[in-house]
Amino acid sequence: MTEQKNSASFTGHRVIPANLIPTIKFALEKTIISLVNKGVTSFYSGGACGWDLLAAEKVIAVKIQHGFSIKLIMVLPCREHGVKWSDDDKSRLIKILKNADEIIYLSEKYYDGCMKKRNEYLVEHSDFCVAYMVHGRSGTSQTVRLAREHGLEIINLA
Repeated sequence: MTEQKNSASFTGHRVIPANLIPTIKFALEKTIISLVNKGVTSFYSGGACGWDLLAAEKVIAVKIQHGFSIKLIMVLPCREHGVKWSDDDKSRLIKILKNADEIIYLSEKYYDGCMKKRNEYLVEHSDFCVAYMVHGRSGTSQTVRLAREHGLEIINLA
C-alpha cells in the first residue's frame, strides 16, 4: 500500500520580480489545487517576506474560494519574527496569522541559526516542497537540497 502524502511546505526567495507575480500566483493556485487533489491537507509556510507570504495568502484564498478542508500552518522561527519589517509586510503577516489554522513558534527570541531550524522543521513535516528558486546561492537552495535528501517531491515554480 502506498503511503498517503498529505503535507506540503513552501520555500522561496524573498524578492520576486513584480512583473512575474501575477503569473506566479496563477501557477501557485494551480499547484495548491493539484496537491489538494492528491490528498494534501496541510500546508506549512515559514512566514518570510516574498514567497512564503505569497504562498500563505494563496492557501487562504484557495481554501475560501474552493471550500477545501485544508490547514495553513505557520512555522515561525521566533516570536519576534517580522518586527523589523516594513509596515506593508507586517500587516500582511498579521492578516495571514489571523487566518492560519495553527502558528508554531520555534523560539522565543531570534538567534543565529533559527531560520535554518525553521527550514529543517518545514522539511521534516512535509511530503512535498513547493519552491520558488531561481538560483542556488540562498537559504532557499539549502532548503530544497535538504528536501531532496529527505525524499520530498520538489515542485519549483520559478
